[in-house]
Amino acid sequence: METLEFIIYPDGRVQETVTGIVGNSCAEVTAAIEAQLGQVLSHEPTSEFFAAQVQQSAVATTQATYSNW
Repeated sequence: METLEFIIYPDGRVQETVTGIVGNSCAEVTAAIEAQLGQVLSHEPTSEFFAAQVQQSAVATTQATYSNW
């Protein structure tokens, strides 16, 4: 489940935490929000940022042989 959590401090700072998004996709998801919030002071990537996206592919190969008997 993808989750964006925002903590707004009394001094106006906003802390954003993204969970459930693997790889650099989180930067794409949050770019528009961060542009509206203002200056980004720091980024701290989580372990999900460095995780590789798993892509599963199922390929079934069948071979039919027929006898001339």
